[in-house]
Amino acid sequence: MPDEYRPSLVSVVIVNFNGRKFLQDCLSALQNQTYLPFEIILVDNASHDDSVGFVQEHFPQVKVFTQEKNLGFAGGSNAGIREACGEYILTLNNDTIVSPDVIEELVQPVMQDPSVGMCASKMVFPDGRINSTAICISRSGAAWDRGMGETDNGQYDRAEEIFGPCAGAALYRHSMLDEVGLFDEDFFLYMEDVDLAFRARLAGWKCMYVPTARVVHIHGGTANVGSDTAVYYGNRNILWYVVKNFPSRFFFMSLPWILGRNCGVIPYYVLSGKSLAILRAKAAALNGLPLMFRKRRSLDKNIHGRTIEKWIHTWSGFHKP
Repeated sequence: MPDEYRPSLVSVVIVNFNGRKFLQDCLSALQNQTYLPFEIILVDNASHDDSVGFVQEHFPQVKVFTQEKNLGFAGGSNAGIREACGEYILTLNNDTIVSPDVIEELVQPVMQDPSVGMCASKMVFPDGRINSTAICISRSGAAWDRGMGETDNGQYDRAEEIFGPCAGAALYRHSMLDEVGLFDEDFFLYMEDVDLAFRARLAGWKCMYVPTARVVHIHGGTANVGSDTAVYYGNRNILWYVVKNFPSRFFFMSLPWILGRNCGVIPYYVLSGKSLAILRAKAAALNGLPLMFRKRRSLDKNIHGRTIEKWIHTWSGFHKP
């Protein structure tokens, strides 16, 4: 078969940490994909629940790479991407169940348009409510999943360009990752997909939302929503990605929002019984600022900052740029 008609290999990268209870459904759903060829790479972050043994026994076709310590989502994903042979990379949370045509749908935009480097799926909770249809960001640094918790009435059924995808079920062009870099491993967990989307956008790549690529997501199956871990990494990294990526003019104009948001959440978490987690998060965020400023200087910025600013909302909660 001539090369121009040969389908491109897709590498599915799944990071697992004590997620044995999710793997049967996750991997079984992947076996029924309408698209070929694809490979499945599972990176196990030093689990102690027999995840590795289970996969090796029941899903021998899956390539398993075990880590000596927990590298987080960022480090675990990068370990899998470095082993991937595919032209496209599908990052997938272990607590997901994909529809049979997910890969087939997600590859269409990147195959049709060489400027598209990322594609977002339509992620829904098990009860059918929306989990994510895009990453949205505000000038305070707040980042959220578009449509989170909404009843799915078809309001997000239009394919369109968006800022970036939730990495829980996102397709990335491998050549784009080679250009802009992988997930920032200093982030460990949370906001690493926001940071990557920002870097890709600054380098001139586009992201498309593919509503026909449907993924059921338990959400928080590993880190647990609202846990000390989630509070710590989410509130630390929300400052880091802003300092690292916001265009200079916009960054200085947004300082009142950035400072207000980062200070304003502290009383909320204190009253919620998360005093230690939020104070540790903000202390770590401040300690890491010199590193983020150094990384900022090394970013590849091929487009004008105002092209990025159109995607940044003044306040959170709006669905369209």
